[in-house]
Amino acid sequence: MAVAGEGDVKLLGAAVSPFAVLVRMALELKGVSYEYVDEDMGNKSELLLRSNPVHKKVPVLIHDGKPVCESLAIVEFVDELWDTAGRCILPADPYQRAVARFWAAYTDDKLFPAYFGIQKAATEEGRAEKVNETIAVIRHATGAFSRMFRVALVDAAKTPLFAAWAGRFREVEAAKEVVPDADKVVEYFKKKRQG
Repeated sequence: MAVAGEGDVKLLGAAVSPFAVLVRMALELKGVSYEYVDEDMGNKSELLLRSNPVHKKVPVLIHDGKPVCESLAIVEFVDELWDTAGRCILPADPYQRAVARFWAAYTDDKLFPAYFGIQKAATEEGRAEKVNETIAVIRHATGAFSRMFRVALVDAAKTPLFAAWAGRFREVEAAKEVVPDADKVVEYFKKKRQG
């Protein structure tokens, strides 16, 4: 589906990158047609290196030849540029929008580095340390969510609403289109650890 302001849209990503998946979901939710380029992060393309010369990582959205880097910046760009193309991604209310930005930044700054640290740890002790860091971040976030929204996020038996939301999320067309299969993600990280 073509939408106003679409122009030439290309997304550089990696199939198992949660950051690229986030951007793909935003584009799908907005109904934006785009070309997806799956990057080999072990052999980065010239286009990626030229488009993101600072961090040299995905995702990068290229709109009319101009690159936009970093998933959260891209999602906001997509939400603002294609504001008439379906639902809003971020809340319209300034306070709710600030809260959404806070939790997105928290996830990027705290959860993902701890999680990826598990994959990069050279020893079992190092992995155990990173697992503990990841669990601490999740506990902190879920504790904050519990206090703010009176909902616990970890135990599905204790949080049927969250479990129901997760089920609904998996059924959203945008998620079906772009969220990688769990087996594919596991296989990717196994190869990465061996290589």
